[in-house]
Amino acid sequence: MPSRSPPSTPSRVQALYDLCKRTFPPPSSSSSSPPPDHAIRAVSSLLDTITPADVGLGDDDVDESNILKDSLSAVTPPFMYLHVYNCDAFSIGIFCLPTSVTIPLHDHPGMTVLTKLLYGSMHVKSYDWVEPAVLASNSNSKPVRLGELHKDDVMNAPCPTAVLYPQSDGNIHCITSVSSCAFLDVVTPDPQYQFESTGHVCSYFHDYPFSSFCK
Repeated sequence: MPSRSPPSTPSRVQALYDLCKRTFPPPSSSSSSPPPDHAIRAVSSLLDTITPADVGLGDDDVDESNILKDSLSAVTPPFMYLHVYNCDAFSIGIFCLPTSVTIPLHDHPGMTVLTKLLYGSMHVKSYDWVEPAVLASNSNSKPVRLGELHKDDVMNAPCPTAVLYPQSDGNIHCITSVSSCAFLDVVTPDPQYQFESTGHVCSYFHDYPFSSFCK
């Protein structure tokens, strides 16, 4: 009697898609709450197991010829983005950064972001808003808001998955590649859905020392 081949094991990327599909329901205008803790833990645990090879990358696998360069935007740095999947409920994508590239200080309003550093090193500086809002104006009469430093550190792969919530854990952040690096992002809900719902995906910021507003 011929032996049967064992059933194939789904790839970790397929497993991530399947888990996100089960875990993140379609967004609703009546609810803007982040996913429950158990859902975040389940997706984080799976992300922790994903390696560069699982997504078809090798260490330091940044092809400079495919780096995205937007000469029309002063806030868009050169990087490579690999789209994996998106729907209203979530998106999956990979950012590949050459050394010394900075993604400027920005937020993900209303979104929860799970980030798995696949290889390399990146410096992360992040803030949370101080509540209730503390507003002032700078010398150019632009409105400013007081933020509290959440993280100012270098992440080295391999490391645990980082989670940014809509109102906490460093949702306002900037990233600088210390070495060539790549990270896998799962964002819920999908940024395009947020744009269609609210008219913007993210805002960019400048950070100023608190002392510059002390008289």
